Amino acid sequence: MGPDLVTIDRIRRVVTRGGARIARVREPANDWRATLRRRTLIAAVLLGVWAGGIEARLLSLQIYRHADLVTRAARQQMRTIVAPAKRGDILDRHGRVLATSVDADSIYAVPSEISNAGEAAGRLCIAFGDCTQRERQALTERLGQSRAFAYVRRQVPPDQAQRVAALNLDAVGFIKESRRFYPNKELAAQLLGWAGIDNVGLSGLEYAYDAQIRGKPGTVLIHTDARRHAFSRFERPPTSGSSVELTIDEYLQHIAERELHAGVAQNRAAGGSAIIVDPHTGEILAMANEPTFNPNAAYRESQEIEHRNRAVQDLYEPGSTFKVVTASAAIEEKVLSVDAPIDVRAGQIRIGSRVVRDTHDYGRLSLTDVLVKSSNVGAIKIGFLVGTERLSQYVQRFGFGHPVSPDFPGESPGIVWDPTKWTESALASVSMGYQVGVTPLQMVTAVSAVANKGELVEPRAVRAVYHGNRRYQVQPRVVRRTIGGDTAALITAIMEDVVERGTAREAQIPGYTIAGKTGTAAKLVNGRYSKSDYNASFVGFLPSRDPAVAIIVVVDSPHAGTFFGGSVAAPIFRRIAESTLRYLGIGPTLNPAPPVIVARRDEASGRQTAAPETAGPFVSFVADGLPPTMPDLSGMSAREAMRKLVTVGLTARISGDGFVVSQDPPAGAPLEAGGVSRVTLERSPARHPSSAPQP
Repeated sequence: MGPDLVTIDRIRRVVTRGGARIARVREPANDWRATLRRRTLIAAVLLGVWAGGIEARLLSLQIYRHADLVTRAARQQMRTIVAPAKRGDILDRHGRVLATSVDADSIYAVPSEISNAGEAAGRLCIAFGDCTQRERQALTERLGQSRAFAYVRRQVPPDQAQRVAALNLDAVGFIKESRRFYPNKELAAQLLGWAGIDNVGLSGLEYAYDAQIRGKPGTVLIHTDARRHAFSRFERPPTSGSSVELTIDEYLQHIAERELHAGVAQNRAAGGSAIIVDPHTGEILAMANEPTFNPNAAYRESQEIEHRNRAVQDLYEPGSTFKVVTASAAIEEKVLSVDAPIDVRAGQIRIGSRVVRDTHDYGRLSLTDVLVKSSNVGAIKIGFLVGTERLSQYVQRFGFGHPVSPDFPGESPGIVWDPTKWTESALASVSMGYQVGVTPLQMVTAVSAVANKGELVEPRAVRAVYHGNRRYQVQPRVVRRTIGGDTAALITAIMEDVVERGTAREAQIPGYTIAGKTGTAAKLVNGRYSKSDYNASFVGFLPSRDPAVAIIVVVDSPHAGTFFGGSVAAPIFRRIAESTLRYLGIGPTLNPAPPVIVARRDEASGRQTAAPETAGPFVSFVADGLPPTMPDLSGMSAREAMRKLVTVGLTARISGDGFVVSQDPPAGAPLEAGGVSRVTLERSPARHPSSAPQP
């Protein structure tokens, strides 16, 4: 092979190898671009998917779940706590506190922040010291819930609050709440009622006047960070409720409850009620019930019978006390006179298949003696003469069959049959106080109408309401006239005879005239009248010719041997009345002791005063033989006026509270021995210069 061929062959091999080399070089360049394209595409797809997911999530959070998330954020970051309002005080007629509100610690927890509910509940129960197994289990369940707030225990005593605070538990805190407190414990418990742990009145006057007493709650807004630490607090304070002034006199309430309790225990009775009323104004001075309860612990007690206000809720057949209504109808309608003879010689009367008997064969009785002897036969014959239509009208006039006071929402209206359904037997039963259901409040209101010369005044337990700085007084309200004044005077005289020589001799108080009526009625048990359970009652007013108070006593099921109203209820009435007269300063009205006139001696002239032992109950000083004159009592307190009147031999009749604004006789008027002075008091008048307190 020639040189040229060799050269050509070499060139071909070189070219071939170069092409291959070039080929090998060009081939990797094409692979990089493809990879880049693939990676770019994958990255774009992933970025698109990520962006789509973000958009979808934002769409879900900001549109579909927006409201829920805002609510959850507000619940986590802001906590609103309701601050209950402080309830207004309940006062007696002299401003003494019967119910008030005090601050107490309530313990709360944030269950969602508690990791071990059982352990937390156990430590809290150890600090409380009085947890039952049931309470501990309930507390464990509350703390185990996924909630932002739960009460652990409300209104705890200070010692328990201190022990819980010493535990220093996370997610457990304290808030101040207002707790109802009754300083006199059981005193007037059923009348006052009680307020629950949520500061809401649940019974009695606490319930009836809850809208006025409760006030308006406030709010506390707390802002917290992610760790639940408060960094901001806004508070709108609550508005205190109005205070309520009652007609109740704390001392008279104590007297009524003391004597009723003693009487119920002595007679081994199931319970009883006693009410003291001013018959002229309708003001309830005391309302006692037995058995009673402590409203400070009412939510722990389950005995509803103790919480019930028997005086306005319990119905009973009044028996012979209702004969006052029958006699009033007969006299007012001029059917009979007080001396009209009524033949009860048979000692019994047959009405259909019934036979009604008296305890004795009284022969012929006047209308007066029918009530004095409490003859059922006589009452039935009087009722027959009056008739269904007229007697039913007087039953309504005296307030039976419907509530008589607006202060007791739970008051029973009583049971009075529709007159169109009265049979002869029903008329006979009503005439002697059966087949009609009344409450003690209704019965004393009816008799108070007789004491008030025939005018029925609405009974009230609330005297005034304090709203802001103003006092809104409740004015007495005359509902209707039941009987005329002359009829009321005749009925009063008959009721005086009942006490003087009839079935109520044990109600007598030496030196006082008392008008009253006894009642003994068998209780209806399982549709039949019991022969062992009775309601014994007595209702009356005194002093009978110028009544200061009307009082009723009802004793449920006495079992100490006697069950008559004259031997069970009348003695309780007497003891209540005696203490009431002393407290009100009402002197004897029957043959009062005359004052002893003692001449005043001038020390400058060397003359001496009479010896102390010659002074009687009342001493009136006469200067140099001149007749005594009425002193000026203007601006004096009740005690000062009483002291001044005693020195001149007068019996005081005081009405109102505060200081003297008027008097009768007027200052300077000549006085007669044993006279009566009427003094009217009002709150906060200008004090008279001569009324400085005496030692």
